[in-house]
Amino acid sequence: MPPIADIDYNALLQVAPRSGYEDTAAFLQEDVLHLCHDRYCAAASRPLQIVCVPYGTFTYVFDAFETLEGRGEQYGSYEESRLVVACGRSAPQSSRRDDYRLRGRVGPTNEAFGRRWDKAHYIGHALGGKVDQLEVNVFMQLRAVNRGWSKEGKRFRALERYAAEHSGTLCFARPIYADGTSHPAFLEFGILQTDGTLCVERFPNT
Repeated sequence: MPPIADIDYNALLQVAPRSGYEDTAAFLQEDVLHLCHDRYCAAASRPLQIVCVPYGTFTYVFDAFETLEGRGEQYGSYEESRLVVACGRSAPQSSRRDDYRLRGRVGPTNEAFGRRWDKAHYIGHALGGKVDQLEVNVFMQLRAVNRGWSKEGKRFRALERYAAEHSGTLCFARPIYADGTSHPAFLEFGILQTDGTLCVERFPNT
């Protein structure tokens, strides 16, 4: 698979309206969804089945590739359905996390994948993300990043915490793939702070 092209988020911010947070966030949300979709499609070397899954205040753009194989078409054993991008506004939840399906997904994490990995959310529950009946929001993430143990993990959790503490924050998660599987090599996570600062960082996931 050819590399997925980078996005110049600073250039995107420069052309966004600066008449207030809502206008800037609305512009960026639409453009981030479109640009991530376009970069993903441009890098594809196989047919795509792109669908948009709205849930709550987020939109999940998903490549439902395996539905093509369900029609009898064969494209190789290392091609999987996977998320393209999730983007929306944080909406902290007071309900308990719906982890009962996450815990049952392919069995205990340590046994199935090893102690380096967690079953994680692209958009965390504290931001308005969901697991039950929204498995497109689940991926395998390095435990040290997901739990904030490493230097990168501390920064990742700081971005998530900001979005959770400031309801309505624009935030997005963009997996970067190195092959045809659903396991991202990197995760881009971005937030638009209340002062108009756009913070986007890329976290390792191999």
